[in-house]
Amino acid sequence: MVQEKTAGPAPGAAPPGAPPGTGPGTPATRGRLAMRAVGAVAGGALLYLAFPPIGLWFLALPGVALLTLAVRGVRARRALWLGLLGGLAFLLPALHWVSPIGDDAWLGLVALESLFYGVWAVGATLTSRLPLWPLWGAALWVAMEWARGTFPVGGFPWARVAFSQGETPFTPYAALGGAPLVSFAVVLCGGLLALAALRISRRATRGAVPVVLPLVGALAVPAAAFAVPRPGDEGRTVTVGVIQGNVPGRGMHPLGDEPAVVLGNHVRMLHEMAQAVRQGTVKKPDLVVLPENSTDIDPYRSDFARAQIDAAVKDVGVPVLVGAVVGVGENNRATRSLVWDPVTGPGAYYDKQKLVPFGEYTPFKDVVLALFERASLVGKQSVPGTRDGDLRLGPVTVGAINCYEVAFDEVVGDTTRTGASPLVVQTNNATYALTNLPAQQLAMSQLRAVEHNRAVITSAITGISAYVTPQGKIAWRTGELVPASGVLTVPVRTAQTVATRVGSLPQWLLILVGAGALAASRLQRKRIPAPTEGPAEQVGEA
Repeated sequence: MVQEKTAGPAPGAAPPGAPPGTGPGTPATRGRLAMRAVGAVAGGALLYLAFPPIGLWFLALPGVALLTLAVRGVRARRALWLGLLGGLAFLLPALHWVSPIGDDAWLGLVALESLFYGVWAVGATLTSRLPLWPLWGAALWVAMEWARGTFPVGGFPWARVAFSQGETPFTPYAALGGAPLVSFAVVLCGGLLALAALRISRRATRGAVPVVLPLVGALAVPAAAFAVPRPGDEGRTVTVGVIQGNVPGRGMHPLGDEPAVVLGNHVRMLHEMAQAVRQGTVKKPDLVVLPENSTDIDPYRSDFARAQIDAAVKDVGVPVLVGAVVGVGENNRATRSLVWDPVTGPGAYYDKQKLVPFGEYTPFKDVVLALFERASLVGKQSVPGTRDGDLRLGPVTVGAINCYEVAFDEVVGDTTRTGASPLVVQTNNATYALTNLPAQQLAMSQLRAVEHNRAVITSAITGISAYVTPQGKIAWRTGELVPASGVLTVPVRTAQTVATRVGSLPQWLLILVGAGALAASRLQRKRIPAPTEGPAEQVGEA
């Protein structure tokens, strides 16, 4: 006797026991999918609005909430493309500053970086059936931002959620666990808002308490930040001159076509500062900071450039931190922060460690140069420095950080742990002037100031140059594309925050928490079949 096999549901039909009209491909299912897609796009757009220059920081919370709701409870493949969609909606405008290099570079970078948000979405949906799922989603977000900042070719840690929180109720967490803890706190609040919204929409609250609890949690997280211990003032100051010389060119050729113009702009302004000191209109600085690329001629190889800088430094009469691109051998170069003393001339220096891929060096050089002619604009390949940026400059040891490096936790942290104070960020944003990059970078300096209990001085070749207090407040700033200077009295602090002392430990703990949640979700899926997507889909809320 042959036993008959029970036929399964036809392709596209609803699973057994599902309400009518709820199978895959039905109008109801397509409508729910469209709503999820709209939610993912809206969440990404709100995240973008939280970042400078718009700076509506509080929109990061509903932005994360919408992304969480969009991907929660769906299958992994669907979560992947919904997360990718949200990442695109966020990063397309947030990274639009890359477009002066070329629309292909901008769109390619956005597509690559958005993949990380798709992977986060898969992790978030896999852990969404666990108790306390907002916690696991936030820990996985930290892991995603770590991965973005590490892979590929050294990573790209721009547009982390923490960098939307330059001066907000969440900022004090930077002093406890750095940028990763700030991101975690913001995303956790977003997840709690998502949980509250789910409980309200399902009308399964059994009174007000289940709805109130996540809302109270979302308020308690930023409130608790005010209890983070932070060192106080030490009663010591230093007077810093900052010069923003501006450049004649724009876009891919910011330094212009005529040699020595950029050098001349900054040398002239050094002489003008010296004259103002003699006239008594400004206080004499203890040191002066010039931007990255403040000379467009290598002062080691050009007697003209060396004489011009030396004369200006002697005129101002104090040590000057010069930003220069200098030759290293015949085929390489380095982006250098060079101490120039009025008596002894050029001396100690710091070479930039984190180099910009395709801007300062070409990864996979032979292949890339064969495929893209524009890649040859990089010219000589930069080589990274091998030491921290602590440089003695007059009465203090400053912490030199070059432009792109301010986004990397380890570079800023390692420099601060040398005892350097204040931190000095020399930057060249000329290619990206009047885009959203200068404002985003300044917000990073705000977070770093709180994270490490340091005043941060930014000297930008075209702006925004600024002084950020150890509390994260912007106390002085310039406009863009204008010559500008200032003489600022800033605090010198040497006490370390908890974040400075523990380094990357909080980040790794949160990554382990996220990995543990993924492992737990896998064990749970082996015991309990995954729910069918539909209007009656139920997953754990608490």
